[in-house]
Amino acid sequence: MLAAAEETSQRSDFLTCAIEIAGAHHEKWDGGGYPNGLSGESIPLPARLMAVADVFDALTSRRVYKQEMPFEQAAAIIENGAGSHFDPAVVDAFKACLADFEAIAAAHADRDHRGAMAECA
Repeated sequence: MLAAAEETSQRSDFLTCAIEIAGAHHEKWDGGGYPNGLSGESIPLPARLMAVADVFDALTSRRVYKQEMPFEQAAAIIENGAGSHFDPAVVDAFKACLADFEAIAAAHADRDHRGAMAECA
């Protein structure tokens, strides 16, 4: 869909970046990801950045099938994935901004759905 949009519009760095992210954010630094088994710097940088953000969000967000993970535990999983799942330089940048990530996560933490429903009543 993104590739079709890119073909029918003028060249767009935004669409190019979106295509790279959509197509490669499940690739792993060590080559064990999918869909193409890319590794290292052959994975586009936007996808390497999104890989960390996507996993961090999945770990710290409540889902119908799981509870959210504590921030510290999720951050440790990201850090432990440096060099295997994630680009070590991207993980270093994540660690350098950890306080910012924690503040953003706290500000946007999932609310208890029962409390939200009570407020709507």
